[in-house]
Amino acid sequence: MQDSPLEDRTVVVTGAARGVGAAQARELARRGARLALVGHEPVALASVASSLPTPALVVEADVTDRAALETAAEAVRARLGPPSVVVANAGIAQGGPFALADMDSWRRVVDVNVTGSALTARAFLPDLVETAGYYLQIASLASLAAAPLMSAYCASKAGVEAFAHALRAEVAHQGVAVGIAYLNWTDTEMIRDVDRYPMLRELRARMPPPLRNVLSPDHVAARLATAVERRRTAVYVPASLRLVQASRAAVPSVVVRRSRRVLPRLEAAGRLRPTGLLGAGGRADDAATAAARRNTSPGGG
Repeated sequence: MQDSPLEDRTVVVTGAARGVGAAQARELARRGARLALVGHEPVALASVASSLPTPALVVEADVTDRAALETAAEAVRARLGPPSVVVANAGIAQGGPFALADMDSWRRVVDVNVTGSALTARAFLPDLVETAGYYLQIASLASLAAAPLMSAYCASKAGVEAFAHALRAEVAHQGVAVGIAYLNWTDTEMIRDVDRYPMLRELRARMPPPLRNVLSPDHVAARLATAVERRRTAVYVPASLRLVQASRAAVPSVVVRRSRRVLPRLEAAGRLRPTGLLGAGGRADDAATAAARRNTSPGGG
């Protein structure tokens, strides 16, 4: 793409191993950006990097590990220069009734999605101040409308929305812009995993159109890349999510009324159960955290 303001700019994307993150990396690279892909799946990230039209830097780091992110930021500066854009995309999810949730898994969702976003912003904030750059926080419809059976994910996405609003107010006078991307269902491995569980599949089916529709990652990535180019304060994908934003005060009571009709039937059918972390990204996070525990336990290798 010619004449993009991203041409020859360094852009950091976390959680770029698959799904929306990988699609963003491809679209941003197509618009001329120098990409740094950050995450804890180096093999998958290297595969994404190899698919880009220009060389990209792969940096292994868990977004909940502050020291690892600081090291990642140093590597990006040294190899590509200070980033002008940081996209906090890394995220995981779990489903099921809160009363049955594995609380370690529940806390991990909040830790990756909220703390990971904050640590990402903190590590790269000096670069964004230097470049008068742009930070894009990937949020969700769940930031606007909390749903049953997704309490950790909804809490975390509401949290990152509030974090981004607060950060924007703090850094605006330094020339740093902060945007929030509100995304609906996107055709990723995580969402395909959601549809394997009848309770979550029905949750989506009960949503009004077009909110139940599933978008392609490439479509979402194109919208996000344009938002980055224009330093948008907010981007809604699809645009109809603006209507949810405008009516969000009324949403909780609507959700409760529908839940009272649907959840008793699912409970009677034995369909309300914990899912664990969803999708390949969730499984990769499980594996990474298990390895980290082994390495830090007495006698760990």
